[in-house]
Amino acid sequence: MSDYKLGTRCVQGGYTPGNGEPRQIPIVQSTTFRYATSEDMGKLFDLEASGYFYSRLQNPTNDMVAAKITELEGGTAGMLTSSGQAANFFALFNICECGDHIVSSSSIYGGTFNLIAVTMAKMGITATFVSPDATEEELNAAFRPNTKAVFGETIANPALTVLDIEKFAKAAHAHGVPLIVDNTFPTPINCRPFEWGADIVTHSTTKYMDGHGAALGGAIIDHGVFDWMAHAEKFPGLCTPDESYHGITYAEKFGKEGAFITKCTSQLMRDFGSMQSPQNAFILNLGLESLHVRMPKHVENGQAVAEFLYHHPKVAYVNYSGLPTDKYYEVAQKYLPNGGCGVVSFGLKGGREAASIFMRELKLGAIETHVADARTCCLNPATSTHRQMNDEQLAEAGVPAELIRISVGLEDKEDLIADIANALDAI
Repeated sequence: MSDYKLGTRCVQGGYTPGNGEPRQIPIVQSTTFRYATSEDMGKLFDLEASGYFYSRLQNPTNDMVAAKITELEGGTAGMLTSSGQAANFFALFNICECGDHIVSSSSIYGGTFNLIAVTMAKMGITATFVSPDATEEELNAAFRPNTKAVFGETIANPALTVLDIEKFAKAAHAHGVPLIVDNTFPTPINCRPFEWGADIVTHSTTKYMDGHGAALGGAIIDHGVFDWMAHAEKFPGLCTPDESYHGITYAEKFGKEGAFITKCTSQLMRDFGSMQSPQNAFILNLGLESLHVRMPKHVENGQAVAEFLYHHPKVAYVNYSGLPTDKYYEVAQKYLPNGGCGVVSFGLKGGREAASIFMRELKLGAIETHVADARTCCLNPATSTHRQMNDEQLAEAGVPAELIRISVGLEDKEDLIADIANALDAI
């Protein structure tokens, strides 16, 4: 399907039914798979044959949906996980171990910041956080001899900073490590990080890809171009024999195109088991089939809401890269020429108290921890998703107390603006 446009890939990618086979991706709701002989199954365990033996590692439904997302991103291999958080953890832990180091943008989702700064630190993996606006010199200064990966978000949640992917990729590659980019907010409809030098892309498929708040999930996609063997000393997990899997050297056996995902599946999914259920994968695919139709509408509504808020006297500032006055407008024009997403963040002049009143008075915008949904939802991150951060970390991540994040849905924009106006009038 690589010769087709993104819309066609959304609808038909990942699965082509044969004669008399189901038109829709089938749900293979089975934990195990039967084989005629032990030798047949043994080939699967030796990674000598493709197939399925236990759904904790792989499942046909999941693989079909992962193949669609891989086609959309322009990668060579992909896998689904139980959540976006699991995807980010697997993508990093697949190449990092105790004693290693990560360079990450400081402007990332609070849960991911906590994963890297706290939980992975307990595993002996340290991190240096740098501003997404860091100069090349500042970015290069963050690297250490034991750095194994660079991480960032295309559009940060909820600060809405836009990552200069080429700059971060250049620094990563100069130090012999891959760039991992969480592309959840723009989706491949509005940005394809591989085209700008990224090596691994992750998604919380729970967001726009599903689009309806129905199914948790995550995805990891490999561009298939990073040369692991050229930096073999940095990546022993990929470039030396895995004694827990029959002594296979992934980078030699599966090459640049398949080594990363094969190791992630056969080793990390085997041991951690954070798989996406086939039922959730089926629901995700239904969302993917309309992704190319929904994203332009989210952008249209988000732009309209951002412009309204920008001109309102009770609003102190608006973060939305589609506004010409936004700090990231120029970089967004480069990476997101068709718009980014429907998420807008803004601060109220009245601070915490004004934010509290605004949240209370909204009618169409529901208070939810969710984002990137068909229905508009709203959140005050400092008291919810980012409450584990101290004041200094909140400021660094761009989520001060008065900040409100509104995820603009697919409702009529006139109704949304009227609802927001009524909530502002109550302040």
